[in-house]
Amino acid sequence: MRAAYGGGGIGLAGAILAGLLVGQAKYARRIIPPPNGAPPHADGLYGTEFPGEPLTLAVLGDSGAAGLGVDLARETPGALLAAGLSQVAQRPVRLVCVAVVGAESKHLHPQVDAVLRHGPDAAAILIGGNDVTHRVKPQVAVGHLVRAVHRLVAVGAEVVVGTCPDLGTIQPIQPPLRWVARRLSRQLAAAQTIAVVEAGGRSVSLGDLLGPDFAARPDQMFSADRFHPSATGYASAAAAMLPSLAASLGFGENADAEPIRARGEGVLPLAQAAVEAVDEAGTELSAPRGIGRRRWVELRHRIRLFTGSPEDPSVDQDGPHGKAEMRNARP
Repeated sequence: MRAAYGGGGIGLAGAILAGLLVGQAKYARRIIPPPNGAPPHADGLYGTEFPGEPLTLAVLGDSGAAGLGVDLARETPGALLAAGLSQVAQRPVRLVCVAVVGAESKHLHPQVDAVLRHGPDAAAILIGGNDVTHRVKPQVAVGHLVRAVHRLVAVGAEVVVGTCPDLGTIQPIQPPLRWVARRLSRQLAAAQTIAVVEAGGRSVSLGDLLGPDFAARPDQMFSADRFHPSATGYASAAAAMLPSLAASLGFGENADAEPIRARGEGVLPLAQAAVEAVDEAGTELSAPRGIGRRRWVELRHRIRLFTGSPEDPSVDQDGPHGKAEMRNARP
């Protein structure tokens, strides 16, 4: 708890605040229901109408990566990313989702073990919320994430990490605990951003992307438990990650284009870019190409790609299959 407000001798005012935070945390745990059931199973082949050898997309992380809170496989982040990637690449995409409800960053290692057997072409990781709620030290959580990214990059997989969401948007959490949750979430997201890029992956900020939308439309963006995203919320996160995922594989419009200065893109010092990424929705950071500078990154604001499926994917022995519709939206 000390990390939330500076630690050390806290005096009377600090003690009152500490008691208030503890009380609010206990209240939030009472009214947020525990997970009920498992997320929909969305593994399988997407984009079967396209020719070519399927790409393999792995999804790792926690309940947010697994899609807890929605009822249909096509509403999960993995299904949205796989269906959208198949449309951009014009190739089939095989989804392998190993995300686990309740996972912290330390639980990524067995997930990586599981996906390496499938030879992934790309991996999407969404992790961090449980590290914040369980008060895992940022350096510890980020260390586990870096190891996971390194292992995936070592086998040739492109890695895109959706950084820690803004836990201050969760409705049952009230001020001042909400402010503390927001600050800790942002601190972890910034640390994840720096570490992921240094490890050879790409980061996409999710906290500020989801924050305003969730605060303005909590009835639409949250599922029934008021803690996990709804189908609309997951679609918003997938829309931010999809263009970076596609670009990492060389697909998408102008995937290899230089940063566009008019959109605020460019090559920046890593630490500065990490702060900017936390502050602006959907910002992608990746290692700059061909300039040989350390601690510098390319900062981009890619056009988001919203994906949706008009029907549930059919399911057979290989898993769900389905088409996706896609539309562009400016960030």
